[in-house]
Amino acid sequence: MAKYLIEVNYIGDGISGLLKEGGTKRRAAVDQLFESVGGKVEAYYFAFGERDVFIIGDLPDNVTATALALRVNSTGTALCKTTVLLTPQEVDEAVRKPGMYRPPGYDLDQAEAAWDYEGGHLSSDLSDNS
Repeated sequence: MAKYLIEVNYIGDGISGLLKEGGTKRRAAVDQLFESVGGKVEAYYFAFGERDVFIIGDLPDNVTATALALRVNSTGTALCKTTVLLTPQEVDEAVRKPGMYRPPGYDLDQAEAAWDYEGGHLSSDLSDNS
C-alpha cells in the first residue's frame, strides 16, 4: 500500500460539526472512511495553524486516495490536500532509474542529456548555453 499525508481544513458546517461531536468522534469517522476503501490510518493529529488536521495513512493506490479526497471535499464541510509520501528506499530506487531530459534553455545531444545515476550532471551556470 502507498502512504499519504492528508492535510484537512474544516470549513462552514464542518467546524460546527467538530464542536458538536468532538475530536475522538471525528477520528473514529476518519478511521471508518479509510477502512471502507481498504486503507488504514497510522496517525491523526489536530493542529494549530494553517491546517486543522494532519493524517498519515495507508491507501491501496492513487485512485483510492483521489476518491477519498473527492468524497470529503464534495461535502463542503472540509477540504483535503493529499501528498504522496515516499520511503528513503523508494527515493533510492527512483534515483537509479535512467531517463532523458533537456532542461529549458539547454541545447544538448542525447548522450549529454542521459541521466547518469548520479543525481544529474548539468552545470548550474546557464550563461554558457545562451
